[in-house]
Amino acid sequence: MSVNALAATGPGLGEMLAHPFMRHAFLAGTFVALAAGLVGYFVVLRGQVFTGDALSHVAFAGALGALALGLDARVGLFAATVLGAVAMGLLGPRGRPDDVVIGNVFAWVLGLGVFFLSVYTTSRSAADGRAGVNVLFGSIFGLSAGQAAWTAIVGAVVCAALLAMARPLLFASVDEAVAAARGVPVRGLGLAFLAVVGACSAEATQAVGALLLLGLLAAPAGAAQRLTTRPFRALWLSGALAVAAMWTGLTTSYLAPNVPPSFAIITVCAGLYLAACGLTRGRPRGDVEPSALARMP
Repeated sequence: MSVNALAATGPGLGEMLAHPFMRHAFLAGTFVALAAGLVGYFVVLRGQVFTGDALSHVAFAGALGALALGLDARVGLFAATVLGAVAMGLLGPRGRPDDVVIGNVFAWVLGLGVFFLSVYTTSRSAADGRAGVNVLFGSIFGLSAGQAAWTAIVGAVVCAALLAMARPLLFASVDEAVAAARGVPVRGLGLAFLAVVGACSAEATQAVGALLLLGLLAAPAGAAQRLTTRPFRALWLSGALAVAAMWTGLTTSYLAPNVPPSFAIITVCAGLYLAACGLTRGRPRGDVEPSALARMP
């Protein structure tokens, strides 16, 4: 929906959910944010924020590659991010890519994205000139009912997959050597987690775009980690903060139509992180509580 069309609906908060595009945005956005918050906690805990940054560029290249071939952008989004994430894991030790692996993938994929952008703009963009911009900055107010439902389903699956592996993943994230000695499949778990991160990145790109994806993954999780040392409390707090940022950003963008929703969402995410830093000023960043590790199987 264009800015002019959004402005014409009127800024009344009471009427917000009377508009189908807002209901679609809240449905999709809630599950996108919850998935990003839960996955983001482990991304931060495992020191894989740079991986999330690389996957934002993989999402950009994958979506534009699909568009250049005349396919739905979502096909390229999910295929590229999931496969790209797993490929990075395979190149790293124990399913955990290092900076050299990520940096090389980052650079190559960014160049690939530029190539696909050139192909798309010269041969396919007449069909939908906004598609490339939507990949970069998101298009959550433009989701149809079917697209919103699909996004919500993917988000729910991502959350379920992450929660299913949460306990062993926590163990492997904090003490990889001991986890391996106790029989935890560290490498396989790392690859499975990266596949989940890839799916989450593809899903979140539709809401905030490839350029701002990292903020939704990292900022709520970083805030939660500063506010509590209890891992599962931090996990759910990260999800709650991400959902709160999504709802606040969508509402702000509705009331102020000149403010893009992706910008509003990420601004709230950044504000939450800065607030957490202010509340915990003078204290070290919260690590996992030792007693939580003692209860690991």
